[in-house]
Amino acid sequence: MLEPLRQGLPPIDPSAVSGSATCTLPARYEAVGGARQFTRSTLTGWGLHERFDDVALVVSELVTNALRHALPADIPREPQDPPVRLHLMRWTSRLVCAVRDPSQASPVASEAADCAESGRGLFLVESFSDCWGWHHSPVLGTEGTSGAALRGKVVWALFRLSDPA
Repeated sequence: MLEPLRQGLPPIDPSAVSGSATCTLPARYEAVGGARQFTRSTLTGWGLHERFDDVALVVSELVTNALRHALPADIPREPQDPPVRLHLMRWTSRLVCAVRDPSQASPVASEAADCAESGRGLFLVESFSDCWGWHHSPVLGTEGTSGAALRGKVVWALFRLSDPA
């Protein structure tokens, strides 16, 4: 899941993760509040409570996009479709939030009209994080297997953390 994060950045060693937490979210909009609570408790536990506002805004946007575009209510889903999952991973100098959903459709940043009530989510993600991106994810249960079929995607945002003094 982390391989695309290496592009254009110093290497991230998956074994050097100093903290990680994952939460599965139900396919309803109330899940956004749950994602924010999960983010608050995780960041507080990691001593990063001062980063909550920016990270929570990005988490809210990524989860909302997954619910709105990857799990629309009017499209039937197979029972085996993986749910939306929020992953938070911390290194000494970086924090990554990643949202996995069952859609293979790429996220599209578009320019919203001034009077539009939505459509600015990825602009906010770009504005509040240091970088963001997405990639297809392997079929759950076969991660790490070479040649695994693709299913779903992961949209991630990276935050640089100040080095400890």
